Amino acid sequence: MIDGQPLACFQPFIDTATGRIAGVEALGRVRQANGELRSVGPLFADPRTPSVALRRLDRQIRDNALSRLHEAPQEWFLSLNISPRWITRLRPGQALPSLKQLQVHNVDPRRIVFEITELGGNIQRLAEVVERYREAGARIAIDDFGAGYSQLDRVLALQPDILKLDMRLFQAAARGGPSGDVVRALAQMAEKTGCWIIAEGVETETQLNFALECGSRYVQGYLFAQAQLDWFDTDAFVPRFAQLRTGYVQQKLAERGRIMQLRQQLAELMQILQTWAHTHAPLSQLPQLPAFPWLLRFYQCDRHGTQLTPNFEWHQGAWQADSRYLGHNWSWRPYFYHLLAEGWEERRLTLSSTYRDATTNQYCLTAGQFFDNGQRLLLIDIDAAGL
Repeated sequence: MIDGQPLACFQPFIDTATGRIAGVEALGRVRQANGELRSVGPLFADPRTPSVALRRLDRQIRDNALSRLHEAPQEWFLSLNISPRWITRLRPGQALPSLKQLQVHNVDPRRIVFEITELGGNIQRLAEVVERYREAGARIAIDDFGAGYSQLDRVLALQPDILKLDMRLFQAAARGGPSGDVVRALAQMAEKTGCWIIAEGVETETQLNFALECGSRYVQGYLFAQAQLDWFDTDAFVPRFAQLRTGYVQQKLAERGRIMQLRQQLAELMQILQTWAHTHAPLSQLPQLPAFPWLLRFYQCDRHGTQLTPNFEWHQGAWQADSRYLGHNWSWRPYFYHLLAEGWEERRLTLSSTYRDATTNQYCLTAGQFFDNGQRLLLIDIDAAGL
């Protein structure tokens, strides 16, 4: 027995293109006798709670949310959590309870996003039910994307419209490090499959900036609002979001400014190193380069990507030559074939995107420029962390 009155509270999704509320997620609460609202999350997480009671509670909360949707602006969508454990217990062809609830409350299915939670359930049965939701006009979201390996199978099977990044993974990624690389890769995958990204758990400006960097269409979290019983005004967060978005753009402009400055420094360094290479001077005559503290190493390749020289690195107060990579061919690496595509004809300096070096585990950029009538390519590896 679950004590209290089940009802829905609503947390807004902020459209990153406008700063306006685009929709809300219905989150379950139970009103205690003293009027206090408690989340139903602990009940669903407690294995001692009977599944029949949970299923009834879930439908009561959904019913409450749908009964009130007519009070919200017509352009808003409503996101409803659906457990795959219960979906897959339905008999083939059985009427779907959620769609029956939409009919009862005269809700247009096009205003509904069914958010598939958890990792359980038979994926084939789940796909069949999801297709029926989609045929009715509803959209499909996958919650906690990135939380488990099976999520990738689920994306392929369900072809969702929206992916909600796992909150814990997202918040860890916003702090930087390998988690950031993983979430950026997930966001790129979502973009390529035509999905919109929702970043939930956005509680700080840093997390919002990371959500924008990942291309999130919507953001959700305490930075803007907690879930509440009453409806928000559509434009309630527009000024605040505009201010934060401007801060993000200024930050990105500053980063681009540093890259432009780096390009100028690289042009100077390229000239120094090419002059040294042309003279065939010994390594001892290569000057110290204190003006370029981000320099990791430099080396030469032929135009086909085969390394012609050792790696030259400044180490313990002297230039050192590392010959382990002589004869290795790097033409398969993205930075190299981008150089061939962009720098061969004009002999201009090109700069790769940031990547993690497999040998040193450092974040790097690689700059390159052809010289010697295009027969040789000078490559400079840069410590991206220092930038």
